[in-house]
Amino acid sequence: MTRIDDTFARLKAEGKKAFVAYIMGGDPDEATSLAVMKGLPAAGVDVIELGMPFTDPMADGPTIQAAGQRALEKGMTMDKVLNMVRAFRAGDNATPIVLMGYYNPIYSRGVDRFLNDATEAGIDGLIVVDLPPEEDDELCIPAQKAGLNFIRLATPTTDDKRLPKVLQNTSGFVYYVSITGITGAAAAQATDVGPEVARIKRSTDLPIIVGFGINTPEAAKTIASVADGCVVGSAIVKDIGEGRPVAEVLAKVKALADGAHSA
Repeated sequence: MTRIDDTFARLKAEGKKAFVAYIMGGDPDEATSLAVMKGLPAAGVDVIELGMPFTDPMADGPTIQAAGQRALEKGMTMDKVLNMVRAFRAGDNATPIVLMGYYNPIYSRGVDRFLNDATEAGIDGLIVVDLPPEEDDELCIPAQKAGLNFIRLATPTTDDKRLPKVLQNTSGFVYYVSITGITGAAAAQATDVGPEVARIKRSTDLPIIVGFGINTPEAAKTIASVADGCVVGSAIVKDIGEGRPVAEVLAKVKALADGAHSA
């Protein structure tokens, strides 16, 4: 049982939906990013999704691409992202942290070294969007052996033939991408998402968390009501990118979390 498993078991027992918040590690700078991260649990965040900046983020829209560029320009590295996690863990050993990124930096570091460093720092799960199930031996299987959840994305184009392959080695939760396209590109619609979540649930007991296209408390409530919870990223990252004070960013996060939790 990982922190992710424990958190979803607790939420299920409480009859609550989950709220997952995404921030980019090191945006707009390391200190501000860490201050936001440390404030997320008190703002109602159940799981933190921490972005690892990368030069070619194929799944991310303009808002998160810009956040990654800001972080890289300030000298953010994988080591510094992991140091953020260590600093967070000094005061919070309960909130799950999922590292979201791309395979190139992990491959460059070496899988074994990366997994040792990630587990030591306090990472609980990985989302690596450019590694399909056919490449599970590269990272997914070693990560699970190291005690990390490997969270897979399902999309509107994941049909019944493809779904078993996607679910095969997934753990922690399934991240359902509500729209076709990139982050922040369109609004998620519960009428579209609900039937897809129900379809996936027929094939897995894992929680289904919906992301992409959720940017208001009302949308968080609506989408969480047809799933096990929701993820918000671009709406939070946009406020950080506009230079809003940490307290103001966290107030926005709390409103979004309250929306999801009220579902």
